[in-house]
Amino acid sequence: MIGERRVPAEIGTVIVGGGIVGMCLAWFLAEEGHDVAVVDDGRHAGTIANAGGLHVQLQSRFMRLYPEMVPAFERTLPFYPRAVRHWQSLAARLDEDIGLAVTGGLMVAESREQYEFLEKKCRREQQLGLEVEMLDRAALDRIAPYFAESIVGAELCATEGKVNPLLANQAIRRKVLAAGVVHCTETRVTGLSRTPAGFAVETSRGSIRAGRVVVAAGAGATALAAHLGLKVPARAEPLHMNITEATEPLIHHMVQHADRQITMKQLAAGMVVIGGGWPATLVGAAEHPTVELDSLIGSLSLAQHVIPRIGSLRLVRTWAGVNTSVDGRPVVGPVSGIPGLFFAIPGDAGYTLGPLTARLVADSMLGRPPEMAIGEHTADRFT
Repeated sequence: MIGERRVPAEIGTVIVGGGIVGMCLAWFLAEEGHDVAVVDDGRHAGTIANAGGLHVQLQSRFMRLYPEMVPAFERTLPFYPRAVRHWQSLAARLDEDIGLAVTGGLMVAESREQYEFLEKKCRREQQLGLEVEMLDRAALDRIAPYFAESIVGAELCATEGKVNPLLANQAIRRKVLAAGVVHCTETRVTGLSRTPAGFAVETSRGSIRAGRVVVAAGAGATALAAHLGLKVPARAEPLHMNITEATEPLIHHMVQHADRQITMKQLAAGMVVIGGGWPATLVGAAEHPTVELDSLIGSLSLAQHVIPRIGSLRLVRTWAGVNTSVDGRPVVGPVSGIPGLFFAIPGDAGYTLGPLTARLVADSMLGRPPEMAIGEHTADRFT
């Protein structure tokens, strides 16, 4: 029986971070015979707080917030449709329903200016190989007749979708434990240093000697990298989310807005998940993600403004989670000069990129050429 909090004195690989990336990576390594421990304090819990959207097209929110990063977003755009395919492959291997549906995503516009912004974005994304097209209001009504009268059209990305993160996380965890991975929960890494044989990982539950270490801790990567004299500028972005009571099937696509912070998707069980980047707050010494009242009111008001029928639904739960942002690009693969050290931090929309990021890093660790070039996305770019 695997004790979740047991900290081994010595093991081949320690993965710091038990989110979607760390757990998938542990599974991929363990099924090929490697002994692995996942150490996770669960403090920021980006994965378990995720809203479950599978993003592909450029997100207008990021383009507005970080215009200087748009070239970086464009360079990583090919990762996203491939990431959705990895989710589809993963779902087939899990042998249980995780609420995965690739039914497309709609980014709606409420003005001629917004529509023209989407047209320009759409043309650029087509040049970069995405499956996107513009829909005027008449075309939009044929596939999604529930939008407010103020919506004038939308950009459709056929390869976007959604997954139920609660179902997916538990299904992946069961695979990880069945593969023999040691899952050390509520365990915080307090120190990381090199040894002649690899690394010493100091934790709140004891020390672990490891031949290899993977940093898959999202925004926590900055402090972990500093223990080894490295600079990785990952930052925590606390965000707000909501979920409604169940209703009849209504929203078949993932919905976003060209100019305002909103994402909406309906789970198979009927609940509508409302996110989209409304801010939350990190509170106290533990920096616990905490809901802001303004974000609660603002996100729900905007949701029913875009889809009026949502206004009659009761709110079941609201919560805050943490997105990790670096420089618009992932941080993946080995580190020059430190054998056995790897990073596994996806780019923005990290849940979407989770299984793909894990596979790229696993292949790198196993001496295989990753299916996508990762040379320009290693931590070496910061040093």
